[in-house]
Amino acid sequence: MSNPATADPADIIDWLLSGEARRLPKGPAVLKALCLRLTAAGLPLARASFHVRTLHPQLFGVGYFWYRGRDDIEVFQAKHGVRDQEIYKQSPIRLIFEGLSDVRQSLELPDEAFELSRYAEIKAQGMTEYMLLPLTFSDGKIHATTWSTDRPGGFADAEVALIKAILPAFSLLIEIHLNRRIAINLLDTYVGHQAGEHILSGQITRGSGESIPAAIWFSDLRGFTAMSESRSRDELLDLLNQFFDCLAAPVTERGGEILKFIGDAMLAIFPLADEDACAKALEAAIEAQASLEALNAERERNGETAIACGIALHAGEVMYGNIGSQSRLDFTVIGPAVNLASRIEGLCPDLGADILLSQAFADRLGGGVPLESLGGHRLKGVEDEVLVFRPSTGATA
Repeated sequence: MSNPATADPADIIDWLLSGEARRLPKGPAVLKALCLRLTAAGLPLARASFHVRTLHPQLFGVGYFWYRGRDDIEVFQAKHGVRDQEIYKQSPIRLIFEGLSDVRQSLELPDEAFELSRYAEIKAQGMTEYMLLPLTFSDGKIHATTWSTDRPGGFADAEVALIKAILPAFSLLIEIHLNRRIAINLLDTYVGHQAGEHILSGQITRGSGESIPAAIWFSDLRGFTAMSESRSRDELLDLLNQFFDCLAAPVTERGGEILKFIGDAMLAIFPLADEDACAKALEAAIEAQASLEALNAERERNGETAIACGIALHAGEVMYGNIGSQSRLDFTVIGPAVNLASRIEGLCPDLGADILLSQAFADRLGGGVPLESLGGHRLKGVEDEVLVFRPSTGATA
């Protein structure tokens, strides 16, 4: 394949569909390997990218950029709402998403000749021609790929034909990787990262799972029923999203796994395989209450009522796996320890405590964290009195 202008693209297509490319772990790795193969064959390629729209709670799409001479693939993430921003309106990628079949733009022109400002930015990178082509998936959805050269005069027509010929095979491979990435994103979003990994690894039958020791977090928004009766649907959803933002980030940042939002309640675990799991769970609870306090200050400035919640932390053995009907499963934790955490949280309003810890949880913290005992309490379904504690004022885990 010494001359790409006259080369048969069958070799590259075969490599994409049957060879080494199929064993590459991710789409960006495929892009890099393909570009290196094309440049080794003589194609004057200096820059290439592919851009995919995806299903993600924060992202509208992602772009991956290869540059000749660089080891790493550059990643650009476009958040939802980007289509209303100037960066999107001035991007040629928009043209493909809006239905244009292809673009070949010479960059050997004065900047003022360009209809879109992005062309001048790519020209400033030393490029002489920019080509934009659709990346069509099997479901008919259109994504995009770009190819640029820094050779004077741009691409030859035969080189353009070569790129177009290999695109269907490249598109198929990228689609496979994107679909897997979407599956991971959706599982991370709806069941949590660790649970998602279990599901993708094959734990999808009812009853499959394992018993693990874990620190258990159960929290509940106070007064939610009254709030729901006095607010519109949109106001209520906005309130809940603000509330869960305060709680979720501290948990996930410390390795906790959020398993379930139950109306206004949240269930999470910190596996005790991490010897610092209980300390991290308490840190997360203290930070969550601090974030809630900051949110309330903002809400009060806006004339809105403050919100409050109780957080219970317990430690014990849980069954972590699939439960449900034959056709509808939930990957979660169950067991007496989970029930006890929920019961302890119910004590928060009566004891005037924002955070309550069980004896089992407190014992795992050691003596480094100052705690205040709130005595023993009878709980529904629990035979013995349960000792509970709260962090002393100013305590940090």
